[in-house]
Amino acid sequence: MPKIPTRFVCQQCGAESQRWMGRCAECGEWNSLVEQQVQQPAGGRAGERAAVPMSRPMPVSAVGDAQLVSVKSGIEEFDRVLGGGLVAGSAVLLAGDPGVGKSTLLLQALDGLASHDHAAPCLYVSAEESLSQLRLRSQRLGISNQNLLVAAETEVEALEAHIADLRPAAAVMDSIQAVFSQQLDSGCGSVSQIRFCAGRLIRLAKESGAAVFLVGHVTKEGAIAGPRVLEHMVDTVLYLEGERHLQFRLLRAVKNRFGSTNELGVFEMHESGMQEVPNASAAFLLERQVGRPGSAVVATIEGSRPLLVEIQGLVSPAAAYGNPRRSVTGLDHHRASLVMAVLEKKARIALGQSDVFVNLPGGVMISEPACDLGIAVALASSAKDRPVRPDTVCFGEVGLTGEVRAVSQPERRVSEAARLGFSRCIVPRMGWRKGSLPPGAVPAGDLAEAFQQALEG
Repeated sequence: MPKIPTRFVCQQCGAESQRWMGRCAECGEWNSLVEQQVQQPAGGRAGERAAVPMSRPMPVSAVGDAQLVSVKSGIEEFDRVLGGGLVAGSAVLLAGDPGVGKSTLLLQALDGLASHDHAAPCLYVSAEESLSQLRLRSQRLGISNQNLLVAAETEVEALEAHIADLRPAAAVMDSIQAVFSQQLDSGCGSVSQIRFCAGRLIRLAKESGAAVFLVGHVTKEGAIAGPRVLEHMVDTVLYLEGERHLQFRLLRAVKNRFGSTNELGVFEMHESGMQEVPNASAAFLLERQVGRPGSAVVATIEGSRPLLVEIQGLVSPAAAYGNPRRSVTGLDHHRASLVMAVLEKKARIALGQSDVFVNLPGGVMISEPACDLGIAVALASSAKDRPVRPDTVCFGEVGLTGEVRAVSQPERRVSEAARLGFSRCIVPRMGWRKGSLPPGAVPAGDLAEAFQQALEG
């Protein structure tokens, strides 16, 4: 009996090896190599390829115009992140922590897509839940659309048959890690199964015109579980973020072939499902305590929308033993450390023997450099025990010499602050067109000027 050829495949990155190793040479993960059989190509031996008709290259100017038709789901925050709506024939990968609301959001989106007049049916396939569980969720969400069909399948061949028979406008596979194909001998959830099943579903989406959603799991580091190539295969990669004990959920696009990757969708989790937050700035500032040291409001830009968030800073004496603590939540830790060093060196604010905490409440994550000035003002307010003026918003990038540097779209930031009732906005001195400084904008060239304008007393 001939020996069946095998290879060792990393279950984290998909790298292949001819022999077993304790650590993957590509991603560095320990004990992740699993032995799998080499699949023989149909109709021949390994290494042989069937004849494939070749396409004829043509000038790019001769390619016909393709009309990308996008359909809105009725959830504006969801459609904004997708690039204006769901494009027919697209493949979308949605990832997030367990229990964050991925299935709930997609079920509501399919309900909106299936509610259009003369719309094709929408299909929701769950490989992890039974039909009775889907029924309970739909009752909780108030969904009873006859055009929204559900199924519980784990084989990709059965899902392909459903899509070919129903010709749906959109189909959801929840989740791709729980689907397998009988053509492969490897176990469910392995790299080869995920890659093979995802490839077949994506090809089916291109051929049938049905938009396909793939729900993905995430690792403990926050990355999408499975082979990295999965993100390159799809058209759009979405992340649904949010702490399970907090009410806000943030939807971001890290890859989008049909729109911007800088858009942000804000939702609020309720018993009746995910509800949009149209005025996100007011929601994030709802519990802000005015007149207390260590709190600063920053105007940031997320995609096409300006957003006001509160940054909290706390400077307290360190314990007599051990090193002073540095904790940053919701912001870029490296940028926060840079701002702390600039405060110590250029602003003469002693932080070396103090515990320093920086927090962005609400569960939102922002890494924009314009938050530097907000971090500096919040920490200076806490260290000096002087509150920030209640009518003041700030933004700007802090340089290593203590200067406040210009950022993009300053006019929109000032307009958003004025819309929410803030009369003063501390802005970088540079980056404005001559005579274009809007009312209420207070320019600052360095941290000393910014602290003088922002802090009371």
